[in-house]
Amino acid sequence: MRAIRVASAALLGVGALVMTAPAAQANGESEAFRVRVLPSTVAPGGEVTLRATGCEKSVSVSSGVFDTIIIPRGYTTARAKVDWDAKPGAVYEVSFHCGTFWQDVDLTIAGGRHVRPVPDYRQHGVQAGEGGSLADLNLKQIGLGAGLIAAALGTAHHLSRRREGEDAG
Repeated sequence: MRAIRVASAALLGVGALVMTAPAAQANGESEAFRVRVLPSTVAPGGEVTLRATGCEKSVSVSSGVFDTIIIPRGYTTARAKVDWDAKPGAVYEVSFHCGTFWQDVDLTIAGGRHVRPVPDYRQHGVQAGEGGSLADLNLKQIGLGAGLIAAALGTAHHLSRRREGEDAG
């Protein structure tokens, strides 16, 4: 009799965990926010292409080596001119902001001698995930999931503990 209660409690707990699976799949977002800077290595005074896809809003792009650029809604690229006083050999961070999402990409400034740009092998790889962003954190869903887990654990504990007078005889 006790084994049936424990098995039932375990199945209830597993069911609760399955029902609280991440809701990110159900949000209907088919495209992730992706960004690139081309070329990834440029000489001071050179021009780069800023590319952002998967954003339904205007994208703000900023860096220490060029003025802030806005990629308007409905567009995916813009061009920026790197400052002449950019330090050769330095790596600057380029930040793309789409609403509450953001991603950073490195931009290398070519040195005094001719530097061949390093190929960006990431452009052909798998593009999965949101880049670690917690921007669309939904406290309602988290609270509901935590409540379901707590209820399942409480029920499992209640059903599995031995009561006085049961199984005694």
